[in-house]
Amino acid sequence: MKPYNPFLVYGYNSPEYFCDREKETDKMISALQNGRNLTLISPRRMGKTGLIKNVFYRMKQEKNPNTAYFYMDIYPTRDLKAFIQLLAQNVLGKLDTLSQNILRQMTAFFKSCRPIISTDERSGMPTVTLDFAPAHAEQTLKEVLDYMAASKKHCYLAIDEFQQITEYPEKGVEALLRSHIQFMPNVHFIFSGSKKHVMEEMFSSAKRPFYQSTQIIVLKEIPLENYYSFAHSFFAKEKRELPLETFSYLYQLENGHTWYIQSILNRLYEKKINPIDNRLVDSCINDILDEQETIYQSNLTLLTNNQVDLLKAIATEGCIKSINANDFIKRHHLKTPSSVNVALKSLLNKELIYNTPDGYIVYDRFFGKWLKDTVI
Repeated sequence: MKPYNPFLVYGYNSPEYFCDREKETDKMISALQNGRNLTLISPRRMGKTGLIKNVFYRMKQEKNPNTAYFYMDIYPTRDLKAFIQLLAQNVLGKLDTLSQNILRQMTAFFKSCRPIISTDERSGMPTVTLDFAPAHAEQTLKEVLDYMAASKKHCYLAIDEFQQITEYPEKGVEALLRSHIQFMPNVHFIFSGSKKHVMEEMFSSAKRPFYQSTQIIVLKEIPLENYYSFAHSFFAKEKRELPLETFSYLYQLENGHTWYIQSILNRLYEKKINPIDNRLVDSCINDILDEQETIYQSNLTLLTNNQVDLLKAIATEGCIKSINANDFIKRHHLKTPSSVNVALKSLLNKELIYNTPDGYIVYDRFFGKWLKDTVI
């Protein structure tokens, strides 16, 4: 279905509404089709999920009946059992056309658990859940993966926010997954994650099970020229002008961060005003900040004074490389370097700030602007 507003903020429609990423898409397709697993790393809201779905969309155009594509976001999962349940719901519901005959085959295949077919309340489609005891989790995982391997299909499985497995209470989940994955020649994986330091450690450290097991792609900003061409074309169809100077202003405000640019373009498109200028961009951003203000204020109540002070200081700077520099601490009336480091660690863990190659930034660009403009 053609979207009313071409600047999608959530979800994926088709390549027509997906900006650029042509080189990344081609590189990922080539790697997967040649049997190489992938690690995709970028901050949240940079477009990882859209890129994965664009890759799968392109690959599906070959209409090969012996291929299957799966995407699962494991960020909400908190333990191995939840991971296995989510994997089963995604895989077992798509590898087969669910029927009583298939259910009997599954029941015979799975020894450590009991497959249950039910109906999804929202979609009305049949889904499979696995009933198993936590003590049988490792065996159940093996059986789900064995089921994929036994399907005789080329399976492509994307696991988003893969770093979440390091938070599970069970020990050795990385090693457990790696021990199975390396013996699944017909199943190809995309491990996607937003915690750069965790993902790089998982796949680049010789001490970790996934060391050098994948091709690593770090997703960066879409070039300004490419993004402008994409955005300008949709406004031109409506006989509206998006000047390059105005788009450059928008792009620089959000440092090329995809979701925030899309959010502003979505609002600009909605307003039907012509011509589009910097004042209209600022008006759209202010609308968003006003809508989110209650949430931003609530976020601050969950932080200590030191954390709020550091967050505000980083927002004011925009980007700061040397967070322990005396001039930075004095300029923003922060306390000692040790207290700054404690606050920094907490804010990183809460994903309120992000460490880029250029320095630390407030993760949520809109939140950062609100902090900068608001007296606390």
